[in-house]
Amino acid sequence: MFSIGDFARFGSVSVRMLRHYDEIGLLRPFEVDPCTGYRSYSAEQLARLNRIVALKDLGFTLNQVAEMLDGQLSVERLQGMLQLRRAQLATQVAADSARLASVEARLLRIESEGVMSEQEIVVKPLSATLVAEMTGVAAESGEAAVGPIIEQLYARMAKAIPESGLTITGAPIVYYEELDEGLRVHVAHQVAGTAAPGAPFDLLLLPEVPKAATLAHRGKLAELCVSFEAMGRWADENGYKPNAPIREVYLEAPGDPASDEWIIELQMPVG
Repeated sequence: MFSIGDFARFGSVSVRMLRHYDEIGLLRPFEVDPCTGYRSYSAEQLARLNRIVALKDLGFTLNQVAEMLDGQLSVERLQGMLQLRRAQLATQVAADSARLASVEARLLRIESEGVMSEQEIVVKPLSATLVAEMTGVAAESGEAAVGPIIEQLYARMAKAIPESGLTITGAPIVYYEELDEGLRVHVAHQVAGTAAPGAPFDLLLLPEVPKAATLAHRGKLAELCVSFEAMGRWADENGYKPNAPIREVYLEAPGDPASDEWIIELQMPVG
């Protein structure tokens, strides 16, 4: 038998909470001393306490929790509910992290207004490039909407390209196509060889670009917008007309968007 204090510590809850659960009949003590009124709990009651706390974390009211527990909620059902909630929270955390990164990048852009960029922009021709490509559609621009699509397409291509008999010859390339609603995301690998029939990607030749302004972005993925803005200002100041699409060549892609180790060459065709 445990005192109410010990039971609270083992269950990671407060004594006040246990007293409240007793008052509303959600978790009665195993014994109550008739003389002192001290509450005692058994080890077996920890299972019910764990279910109460888990269901509360899922967003259920205490009345709903009582109804579910009195209806003999199975372990399997509780596990399923918790797994679903875990997935919902993970999605929410990822979305919030992407929004935070976007806000931080926007702050960087504001802070850099009127400051001369130290990033070197080089004008050079781009050769025609054979690529294996898959596409997807994002509802809007920005890392939160585009990032998951790029990740999914590259995962599919990482498996499909070797199986097709092609050889990857260079860094991955991403570019975008504006739609009436949303954005078409093009994800490509530079390749060589002949693909087997029925490959789940398109094999195409990215055209030669006689003149492109290029800039090597080094830093976090969310800060890529700062490099795009630097290129736009450079084009305006030097009398160049930007042409679409701008290619992103991923020379170093550590995977973690928050890493400072990303190296992405931006290639903007100009006239």
